[in-house]
Amino acid sequence: MPPVPGPEPVAPIVRLRQVTQRYANGTEALAGLDLDVMGGELLALLGPSGCGKSTALRLIAGLMRASSGELAWSRAGSGQSRSDRELGFVFQEPTLMPWAKVFDNVWLPLKLAGMSRDAAAPVVAQVLEMVGLSRFADVYPRELSGGMKMRVSIARALVTRPRLLLMDEPFAALDEMTRIKLNNDLLAIWREHRFSVIFVTHSVYESVYLSNRIVVMAPRPGRVVDEIRIDEPYPRGEAFRTSTRYNAHCTAVSLSLHGALHGVDIDH
Repeated sequence: MPPVPGPEPVAPIVRLRQVTQRYANGTEALAGLDLDVMGGELLALLGPSGCGKSTALRLIAGLMRASSGELAWSRAGSGQSRSDRELGFVFQEPTLMPWAKVFDNVWLPLKLAGMSRDAAAPVVAQVLEMVGLSRFADVYPRELSGGMKMRVSIARALVTRPRLLLMDEPFAALDEMTRIKLNNDLLAIWREHRFSVIFVTHSVYESVYLSNRIVVMAPRPGRVVDEIRIDEPYPRGEAFRTSTRYNAHCTAVSLSLHGALHGVDIDH
């Protein structure tokens, strides 16, 4: 497949304006967070531990309600709302049901939506093929490696064909080779289906490799302090990882992150 540029989004599918999140103990996780997530983009959220990246994902997913501010979904002809099937979530840990086989773990969101096992079978088979696990539908999670468990988690998130996929440091606990392989697999799936992705990471290198836009967040209380475009064509592979362009992007993002940590303005 020939190289293609990243998508040119035309409108946000979700927009956060002046979002603040305070917990009952008084901790302010987010303060005045403004963020647009564009249709078809792969957006990396980069920042230090505790800066509110995961909190932002949970707010977008509807797992918690913001203390103040606005979060609006845009749907053509349908107002400012979303359905649960428009969104998939991949957590830091695979969170699989250990008593259920791979097929049933992936079927779960469709089962909860009322789809029978027989009706779901073709859809589950398709997403297992997408993540390279077609031969493992009838095995239990305990029989899988860490990387394979994460593939099951990704398949489960994709089985509803979401418009937006939220990924909260999904590869952080994996070895480097497995992480690189899953980075490549994620890009291949995203390029084919062009859903939007918000990918939370601590890794400058991972953020540059995957995304076409990086949002840098300041330490708690979290807020956006910089946005960096990665205007490089896809697919990206080893040639990109070892290129001077990749190193230049990583240097620019590292400087931005350093500035966020120390309150220093960085000129790009």
